[in-house]
Amino acid sequence: MSEASGPLFSEPVLVVRQKAKLIELTNEYDVFDQEGNQIGVVRQVGQSGMRKALRLVSSLDQFLTHHLEIADSEGNVQLRLSRPGKVFKSRVIVSDGNGNEIGQIGQQNVFGKKRFALTAGEHTYGSIQAENWRAWDFSIQDHAGQEVARITKTWEGLGKAVFTTADHYVLQIHQPLQDPLRALVIASALAIDTALKQDAQGFN
Repeated sequence: MSEASGPLFSEPVLVVRQKAKLIELTNEYDVFDQEGNQIGVVRQVGQSGMRKALRLVSSLDQFLTHHLEIADSEGNVQLRLSRPGKVFKSRVIVSDGNGNEIGQIGQQNVFGKKRFALTAGEHTYGSIQAENWRAWDFSIQDHAGQEVARITKTWEGLGKAVFTTADHYVLQIHQPLQDPLRALVIASALAIDTALKQDAQGFN
């Protein structure tokens, strides 16, 4: 696995903002630091015309495979995410920019507040605990249950005009992390809307 670097992997706060579209057929997100500087982009790739049409007229898209690329401000792909088609539980495979698998984000339960395990190989490095799904409160913990990061819809540290709209959420990383946990935490935050949250409306 190649060691990724740059602001996407060193900033303690990442702000993810969804790009507005008339009809949302392809997911795309901008990533900023807490000062409002764009440092990356998340884009859904590999969608055919038929796939977009299916997404427009039905909810079957959730059962199909999703592919995301996370690129830095220069367009270099830093992480690749693949969520295989699902029926009940989501699973996201996280790879580096070269396509080498880093680990996986696996949904552990179907009902109630969602829980996801962050794994690599045979080891569990952490988890995501949804405290309130509709309010976007997620605690990301290490293998010992200590919170190392948090995803929220709002954060008092944001003062830039670029963040005044409601279509963003915030990842706060409390301490420096080592891979694979670092990459899995960042991937979790940058893909949580598309890969983990989009088909779970109605669950708290």
